[in-house]
Amino acid sequence: MKSIFFLLISLLVFRSPTVKNQDLEMVAGPDYHEECRTENTSFKEGEKVVYKVFYNWNFVWLSAGEVTFEVSESANEYRIAATGRTYPSYEWFFKVRDYYFTYIDKNTLLPHTFIRDVEEGNYTLYDRVSFDQAAQQGTSIRGKTRDVAKLQTFEFENCIHDMLSLIYKMRNIDYESMKEGESIPAKMFMDMNTYELDIRMKGREPNKWVKGQGYFNTFMISPELIAGEVFNEDAQMNIWVSDDENRVPLIIESPVSVGSVKVVLKEYSGLKHPFTSKVEK
Repeated sequence: MKSIFFLLISLLVFRSPTVKNQDLEMVAGPDYHEECRTENTSFKEGEKVVYKVFYNWNFVWLSAGEVTFEVSESANEYRIAATGRTYPSYEWFFKVRDYYFTYIDKNTLLPHTFIRDVEEGNYTLYDRVSFDQAAQQGTSIRGKTRDVAKLQTFEFENCIHDMLSLIYKMRNIDYESMKEGESIPAKMFMDMNTYELDIRMKGREPNKWVKGQGYFNTFMISPELIAGEVFNEDAQMNIWVSDDENRVPLIIESPVSVGSVKVVLKEYSGLKHPFTSKVEK
């Protein structure tokens, strides 16, 4: 069983066709920086966002754990860390200790290094991925643990993201100018495959209640899900994003193969902009 709550908050679970790396038509060129460039207007160094994860099992909502995202920076890159942990009260059922790191270029928000070190029940994985965005080539040092990880190589198309850098790209999408039903494509590399993603705008939803935080004006978006171990074929994920310059995900809801999951903003600090989407009542 994979970590349900961290799959959700990472937004890595889309149901678009997988593109095998050996089938890619490479289109390398000197203009990839401009073609793939995403300007960061939504986050800054020192931001910390914490989410609480709830799992519905047999009509009972259980507090499963927390996911924490933190941003730091150097001269040319952002370093983003994400940690997922189950609560002790949940670990009789399933224990998670997940650590994710991505290092992304400040000019493009594209990653050059991604590290995934996870323990999910009896499942463990260490994966250190290096991206050469100009050459469209990468390496993955991957195995059940760091000690037994083996080197693999791969190729990819322009503008590739890992699961964590993609979240911060999505936070810089101009939802204000999108029409209801409009979608934006993106590409993500995960588990030695490239996924073509589709992120759909469902519209504005004002005065959305966020437990423990109050009411917010929001955008509602819906990424397509990858059917399989965690999600059924017709499952749909809904995400409510703050209708302000921070574009912070506030709530994520989705059914899973057994039950359903809800991820809710618990606390935040160091935001780049005032939280103007919050409705004072």
